[in-house]
Amino acid sequence: MSSSIQFEKHNGVGIITLNRPDVLNSFNTAMAKQCQDALDQCATDQEIRSVMITGAGRAFCAGQDLEEALDPNMKLADIVNNTYNPIIRKIRQLEKPVVCAVNGVAAGAGANIAFACDITIAAESANFIQSFANIGLIPDSGGTYFLPRLVGMQKATAMAMLAEKISAEKAAELGLIYQHVPDTELSEAAMKLAVRLASLPTRGLALTKKAFMEGMNNTLDQQLELEAQLQAEAGATSDHREGVNAFLEKRKPQFTGA
Repeated sequence: MSSSIQFEKHNGVGIITLNRPDVLNSFNTAMAKQCQDALDQCATDQEIRSVMITGAGRAFCAGQDLEEALDPNMKLADIVNNTYNPIIRKIRQLEKPVVCAVNGVAAGAGANIAFACDITIAAESANFIQSFANIGLIPDSGGTYFLPRLVGMQKATAMAMLAEKISAEKAAELGLIYQHVPDTELSEAAMKLAVRLASLPTRGLALTKKAFMEGMNNTLDQQLELEAQLQAEAGATSDHREGVNAFLEKRKPQFTGA
């Protein structure tokens, strides 16, 4: 895989690193395709049980490469449909937990990719900004879907319209991300979390992820029925049997994701 994306596997974790540090890891078409390919590999590789997404250099992702977007041959709708929508869909549909380690600024689509991940950790110096309003655009990459659900309509609207920077500490307070950690501890903390997730009953985690996503639009009765259905599916897994046996035998369980 070329240098726009670095991809590696470690202790059951597929690590995707956005790697255009000279332009703050902003996306162009080539980088987007490589990111999509990496997510596809994570989905099909049985050795990978969790995923971590981070950025190289001093930024996580500054969003769209505006130089490419200003190309008269490029249409904004095509960029959104071909670059960002597939990435968001792959993250949310991936039947494995996705950790995001935000190492610096996350702007525009970069911020919304971080918010679309399952568990997001940010360095204390990181910040988030819905920068779209500054150039007359609307939040994309799932921003208009996830932001109101994470922080409520008023705060989401203010974030989108005012385009103010939000610190990692404030993002954690608002519920946009899971937690913030000192800059020097980010890589270790995110990797420790991803490895821990990889050691858990990942089929059950995938069903939990599915339940939360569908619950965003279901009625209570629909969600209760879905919980019963997914609980039956989870209860039929080898990991469920292993968890119960380990509890009864007072030993540490060894989950396989089956």
